[in-house]
Formats: sequence, C-alpha cells, structure tokens
Amino acid sequence: MKRPALALAVACAAPLLVAAIAPGQTPPELERLGWRKVRWQGIPPVSFGATPNGGVRVLGQGQAAFLYRPLQGPAACLTWRWRVDAGPPPTDLTRKGGDDRAISLTIGFTDYGPGAGFAARAQMAMAQALAGDHRLPRSTLSYVWGGTGREAAGGFFASPYGPAISRIRIQRPAATPLGRWVEEKVDLGADWRSAFGGAAVPALQELAISTDVDDTGSRIDAMVEDIRLVPC
Repeated sequence: MKRPALALAVACAAPLLVAAIAPGQTPPELERLGWRKVRWQGIPPVSFGATPNGGVRVLGQGQAAFLYRPLQGPAACLTWRWRVDAGPPPTDLTRKGGDDRAISLTIGFTDYGPGAGFAARAQMAMAQALAGDHRLPRSTLSYVWGGTGREAAGGFFASPYGPAISRIRIQRPAATPLGRWVEEKVDLGADWRSAFGGAAVPALQELAISTDVDDTGSRIDAMVEDIRLVPC
C-alpha cells in the first residue's frame, strides 16, 4: 500500500484510507514545538526527534510516517533548510507503488483549487466525517527531496493518489549529493496558482514533514530546520 506525502490529503481523495492511519507517539520535545505524529497501521513508523536547533530529524529503515502542525495565515514565502544523509534511490513519483522519497514538506490550504469537482468534494465530506474535529486541508502542495527529477520537468504534477487536491514538485531529486545542508525558499501563493490555477489563493492551514521508504526498504537519515514564513 502506498500513500501521498500527507495522510490527511489522502483522506480528501480516498476516504477509505483514513482507517489506515492512526496517531503516533509524538516525542515530547517535538510536541512542545506543536508537532503531532501520525503513523500508518501495518507499517512500522520512523523515528522523529528534535535537532539541537529546534528542527526535525528523521531516522529509520523501510518505514513511513509524518508529523504535522498548524501553519496559519495568508500565503507568503516559506524558507527552510534540509539535508539527507541516507535516503532511497530515485523512484517515479507520478506512479502508484514504489514511489519512495526521502522527505517531503507539505503545505495544507483551507480551500480547494478551481478544478476540484463534485466527486472530490463528496469524498472530502466523507473523509471529514471520519476525521472528526480536525479540519482537513482542501488542497496541498508538496515539496519533495526524492524522485527522478524528470517528473513534470521541475513543475508541479498531480499526486497519483489525490489528483484533485494534491500537487507535488521535486524540489531536490534523489540524486542530490548527500550530507549537505540545502537552503530553500518558495513562494506559496505563486506556487498554488501555478499548481491549481485561479487567482484567489486560500489561507494556509497546516505543515507536514513526511518520509516514505517502506517499498525500497531504504535507510533514512534526514533533517529539516529553520522553517519560517517570510515576506516574498
């Protein structure tokens, strides 16, 4: 079984999969920073921990899980730095099955893109009923360290699991040199318009950090730090 980067986004597109996720045990040092861990039932969860600088470190092998926390306000620019010291080989992230990636940052927004039709909204309603009090994001952008780098030639492409509400961009392909910090800055408003179309960008809702290396059985050792919203 495979998943997109954000399990809550799966819920939007495939509500039956909501039953396959469960709360994980969030390390206290991450819980104090506002993070919550979610695991996949039947798949061993990776270990998340805090870095000395207040970031997130991911360690594991052949596992998958994610953390999420609120990220609210109007769309702005998002900056962060990340590094991968061990991760999976290149996989094709446009296809279901085998689509492992080292790490993803996924941003959830409060409303749909203009292409989300009746079917996507009906599935969302079902997923929201199962999710309870936690309001699910209505559209998501994922910035990925992984993949072949050929997916959509550097632009956004629809997640094969949730094409109506989830868009992915290969920020750093799997072949990026390991063991080096890489600084990133993305314009969330411009990226949302590029990915979904339309002029009105919804407000921000959530941020998730995920990893997925269960298909290839790869070892993962990665860190993300200094995640900040800044003026564009």
